[in-house]
Amino acid sequence: MLRISNMTRSIDFYTKVFGMNLLRTTDRPLQKYTLAFVGFGKGNADGQSEIELTYNYGVDSYQMGDAYGHIAIGVPDAYAACEKIAAAGGNVIRAAGPVAGGDTIIAFVTDPDGYKIELIQR
Repeated sequence: MLRISNMTRSIDFYTKVFGMNLLRTTDRPLQKYTLAFVGFGKGNADGQSEIELTYNYGVDSYQMGDAYGHIAIGVPDAYAACEKIAAAGGNVIRAAGPVAGGDTIIAFVTDPDGYKIELIQR
């Protein structure tokens, strides 16, 4: 689960820039939060992983904890993924290339709230 500062902006990033699907949303006005679930699949039934985005009413920023590192997502081609993300307005902070001391191809991007997402070429 990621706490986000703007639901529309985050959904746009994960769907339009990252290519995920918006799977479902839930609004809880009495509890003052909204949830959105995004993923590459079409919902829970196919066993795909999902990211839960949580917007707490009236909160426009969070302090990143030092225990959080990043989300890692496997992609078939990290170079092509970076090109597509950058072309869609995403922020590539580490271009695709071999990991230090190895030959696995990785890259890093950030979402609109500054969360790091590692792309690992599979």
